[in-house]
Amino acid sequence: MVDETQYGERDRRGHWRPFKAIEYPPIVTWPMKPLAALKWFAGFPGYLFPWNTFYFAVGLAVWYFATPSMETMKTLSWDWVAFIFVRNMALVIAYYSIWHFWLYIKRAQDTQFKFNANWPSNDNSAFLFKSQNIDNVIWSLASGIPICTAWEVGFYWFMSNGYLPVMTYADSPIYFWVMLLLIPVFRDIHFHWIHRLLHVGPLYGWFHSIHHNNVNPGPWSGLSMHPVEHLIYFSNVLMYVVVPFHPAHAVNMFVHTLIAPATGHSGFDEIVVDGDRVIDIEQYQHYLHHKYHEVNYSHGVIPFDRWLGSEHDGTPESHERMMKRFKERAARQNAKAEARATQET
Repeated sequence: MVDETQYGERDRRGHWRPFKAIEYPPIVTWPMKPLAALKWFAGFPGYLFPWNTFYFAVGLAVWYFATPSMETMKTLSWDWVAFIFVRNMALVIAYYSIWHFWLYIKRAQDTQFKFNANWPSNDNSAFLFKSQNIDNVIWSLASGIPICTAWEVGFYWFMSNGYLPVMTYADSPIYFWVMLLLIPVFRDIHFHWIHRLLHVGPLYGWFHSIHHNNVNPGPWSGLSMHPVEHLIYFSNVLMYVVVPFHPAHAVNMFVHTLIAPATGHSGFDEIVVDGDRVIDIEQYQHYLHHKYHEVNYSHGVIPFDRWLGSEHDGTPESHERMMKRFKERAARQNAKAEARATQET
């Protein structure tokens, strides 16, 4: 078996931390490094491989083989609506179950590279039926799938009836591929800002806290959200209201948004392959958000968190900066509370 101590270490509570700091890709750092940027884009692991290429392939397959024709979708009908619902349900159950089975039922690599060495809770009142897994599956399937399907049905109906700027592949093959390759970037931009919004004031307590009950996330935690958050989460497709797109772009956006959270919430830093090789999932950045709540609102290409002071790159120095920020905020809140108390007396 791979020795995890070659890649990172565990603290006294058994929490895993990789040695390498979280870094943004060389394409957005200065000075730019063209060769490093090319390696990041086409290397393994990198922007294209393995995950985004997999999502692109699934999305294109769904568009060509598992989506009704535009002619069919011009008219709302229960048959094609039900087909999309069943298709989404099958896709999510299959993909999320593979991750859950391998890592949490079979426990193929036990706790090697698991960020939190504990397994999902089965006796926590924060979850439905006190079970984290049951809670996550219910929110994902009973809320996530219907709301994603509703977004798709409405969008495809508008698209098929000519109310949106739809293009064909023949219009511009280069534009088609560029826009397809940029879908993860568009997703990250949208996710960062709606995520910050959901951490504002009562929105967190009313809606987003359901997702954040998963301090120790697993694959099914990725889509476990309040229905209102699902409504906001799947709204990234609205960019195509003003940006010319091919129908395959919209389908890819939905597929990427629907299945990528399983990978992103696996709870592991590396996947062990053949006992002696690993595949880097590169999700420590988002795990730290679940652990500390107010850092790393996104984990994509654009360094919004660095620019806005909410970055945690996994290093002790970054952790100290975070704790200093928390203490300064607490001091400001205490000062305001004391001022109000003085005014009242």
